[in-house]
Amino acid sequence: MSRMSYSSASMGSGSRTARRTVEFGRTYVVRPKAKHQATIVWLHGLGDNGSSWSQLLDNLPLPNIKWICPTAPTRPVTVLGGFPCAAWFDEGELSEDGPIDVEGLDASVAHIANLLSTEPSDVKLGIGGFSMGAACALYSATCFAQGKYGNGNPYPINLKAVVGLSGWLPGARNLRNKIGSNDAARRAASLPILLCHGQCDEVVPYKYGERSCQMLNSAGFRYVTFKSYDGLGHYTVPQEMEEVCQWLHTRLVA
Repeated sequence: MSRMSYSSASMGSGSRTARRTVEFGRTYVVRPKAKHQATIVWLHGLGDNGSSWSQLLDNLPLPNIKWICPTAPTRPVTVLGGFPCAAWFDEGELSEDGPIDVEGLDASVAHIANLLSTEPSDVKLGIGGFSMGAACALYSATCFAQGKYGNGNPYPINLKAVVGLSGWLPGARNLRNKIGSNDAARRAASLPILLCHGQCDEVVPYKYGERSCQMLNSAGFRYVTFKSYDGLGHYTVPQEMEEVCQWLHTRLVA
């Protein structure tokens, strides 16, 4: 378990007034139980921590995967009236047109990339998450495709799979304009993404999962799989995790 902190200024925010140190919480690691073939950083939802997901992931039948489960920084969250909470970025009311916290997203995505940067070169790398963690994972996917963070700094990780459960894509409306170059289009087309969403989700409404899938597709992400679950709210169920396991095994281990 480890703690890491980042200064937003060190990632090229370019503004002295924007300088703030982001302190991430504990990171929990689930070691592979057989030959190490893939490493996935898994991101928890708002107000949670890496420990609870590490316990669930430890019990999945994926012995070749190493799981890294970091804990988000504690920060004031607008949608909670400014109450401090473990959050990967600040978030107001969900909206396709609303502003996104690029600085917070970039800091978290850089932290995730740093966790993956020391993995062996022959190991496939992925990112997954639930709710706000899924949003951060999908933002990572767009950084991978563009080859850079939102602030323009180079994105260093070669992603092979992204999973988002009960989440949304921050800044979805502007995505198509950002995947402009041939290299970006090629990277977008090469990345498999799995999205799962409950039709009765009362926290992140189903339409946001569906819309995120549509926006990723229209931006050139060709391998997006969207699975919907009738009667499922804002949580996960064994059937969903079984399908995640099958999908990950096919993409990263088989």
